[in-house]
Amino acid sequence: MDQFFSLDIRLGIYIPTLEKEWDQYDTSIQEMILTKWERIRGTIPDRIKEIESKIEHLQQQLYEEMDFERSCLLNQQIAEKASIINDLWIWYRSSEAITVKKHI
Repeated sequence: MDQFFSLDIRLGIYIPTLEKEWDQYDTSIQEMILTKWERIRGTIPDRIKEIESKIEHLQQQLYEEMDFERSCLLNQQIAEKASIINDLWIWYRSSEAITVKKHI
């Protein structure tokens, strides 16, 4: 089953890495992939909360920072973490389309 997922280090989760079009997989393989993805997908909100906590910590540092260059670095780190959260939400919502398609 791991052949269908790979770790995205930036996001901190496993994401699907399918080599064929979805419809080219056997129904049993599709079910196994969806089951594993739903388990992974269920961890995304916790991952987002974890990153939000890191953003809050960085923002607190930013509010107290007097050095301009350090402030720029903190802003960059905050923006990168916000980008990760955005991408995680995209992955979280994209699986809903697959599940709906499966039932149609």
